Amino acid sequence: MWKNRNVWIILSGELIAGIGLWTGIIGNLEFMQEKIPSDFVKAMILSVGLLAGILVGPLAGKIIDQQAKKRILVLAGAGRLISVVFMLIAIATGSVWWMIAFVVSIQLAATFYFPALQAAIPLVVKDDDLLTMNGMHMNVATIARVSGTALAGVILVYWSLSSLYWISIIAYGLLLIFTFMLRIDEGEGTEAAVKAEGAKGGFMEVFPVLKAYPAVGMTLVMTLIPLLFLGSFNLIVINISEIQDSASIKGLIYTCEGIAFMIGSFAVKRIALKWRTTMILFFFASMVAVAEFLLFFAQSQIATLAAFTVLGFSLGCFFPTAMVIFQKQMPKAYHGRFFSFRNMLERVVFQVVLLATGAFLDIVGLQVMVIVFGVISISMTTVFFLQMKQRKIQLEEPVIAESIIPVKSI
Repeated sequence: MWKNRNVWIILSGELIAGIGLWTGIIGNLEFMQEKIPSDFVKAMILSVGLLAGILVGPLAGKIIDQQAKKRILVLAGAGRLISVVFMLIAIATGSVWWMIAFVVSIQLAATFYFPALQAAIPLVVKDDDLLTMNGMHMNVATIARVSGTALAGVILVYWSLSSLYWISIIAYGLLLIFTFMLRIDEGEGTEAAVKAEGAKGGFMEVFPVLKAYPAVGMTLVMTLIPLLFLGSFNLIVINISEIQDSASIKGLIYTCEGIAFMIGSFAVKRIALKWRTTMILFFFASMVAVAEFLLFFAQSQIATLAAFTVLGFSLGCFFPTAMVIFQKQMPKAYHGRFFSFRNMLERVVFQVVLLATGAFLDIVGLQVMVIVFGVISISMTTVFFLQMKQRKIQLEEPVIAESIIPVKSI
């Protein structure tokens, strides 16, 4: 796998672009903290971008399955580059409306970029390397997150807020150059047959495929559990910073969570040798709830960092495992539409969680909210586990299917 130039291009591009992405995210939080006092209004602004992604998701999935993945990645990368200009205008004018334009445009670009990238990875590595590649890709993204947030913290001390977005522009420009260097063969052999038979259908064809592959459907539903924490992540970080009256805690939280994520994504390959896929998913989904309960002690820096460390390690084990199930068991003809549907579903959940988080923080405060979220997470994990046992779904059994929906489900 490490002799494959596409692997190095994808990972290098992710590192550079991730640094730009996270410097921009910290810039967004800083801009909103200055301009918008209400947590609920902050959530409303962030949710506007998610709504745009939800509306475009079905079209994005269909286009990704019908067009070359590289072409989609290039166009989406160019869109991300252009979107940063809106944020520079927002800073220059002090206008929240220009920030909303930035949030919407960058989410639209992401609606095409990430499903196309997830669909491209199985085309550039062998099936046996998917767990390693997914883990490394998420690790690189996490390194970029830690580096980007640390860099943003230094820049905000010594330079202006707009400097963060100039770094984003440089990073997205480099990503575009790396994307042009990709070589993805989609026109020969099996992949051509897959595209001919499956890619012409509409977005709604994802649903009978999910019914035919219940392991994929169950894993998709399982990924909603961590979203309860992830959807509220940035607002929680801001709130903890205010509770502890510490600006530096933001960087410490992202660093602890990021390092723990990397350790988890390395450890999961060894864990997978001893634990079944089902145990990995359900155990680490439960640990997300434990992290939420720990935030009841948000006044304590040690408890806060412990909570985000548990979260990071759990996600580092959970998401690479789930991604392998999606990439191996979902027919390749439906990858674009499936990953677009997944991203659209995540955006819906993110939007609901964002609005709920903003309202909870304004009305009852962080401590009550994290207890409610923890109870919801552990309840969902229990219900999904019982459903899986009742329906006798086996997550460990890979299904090899490339072109058509099977007659019988697993």
